Amino acid sequence: MSFTLNQSFRERFHVSEQTYEGFMQVFKDRNPLHTDEKFAQSKGFAGRVMHGNILNGFLSYFVGECLPVKNLIIHSQQLNYAQPVYLNDELLLEATVSAVSESVNTVEMKIRFTNADGGTVARGKLQIGILL
Repeated sequence: MSFTLNQSFRERFHVSEQTYEGFMQVFKDRNPLHTDEKFAQSKGFAGRVMHGNILNGFLSYFVGECLPVKNLIIHSQQLNYAQPVYLNDELLLEATVSAVSESVNTVEMKIRFTNADGGTVARGKLQIGILL
């Protein structure tokens, strides 16, 4: 197995207009919190709040494209959102291996997304399987 306990990985993401528009085009979530600047501000936010599931998409990319092993599948993922993410935010994903099970070829990771100010915007866990 190519993962060890406490091994860490980092990847940066940019929440671009293209990412935002692509998400809305595919998933059709046009909640005014995500689409209407004035509405979002009236609810106490600095601007339009990006869809939380964009972060799930970043996790999928991270597992499929950034980890050192390419024969992986996501078994489960959980994210708890702590702060809003806004258009053009720069995010850092930090993933730390918290468990390795060679008998069933799984790896668990603790996940944390932070913004450019160092604030945690989401945290959670991820379980991946290594396909043989």
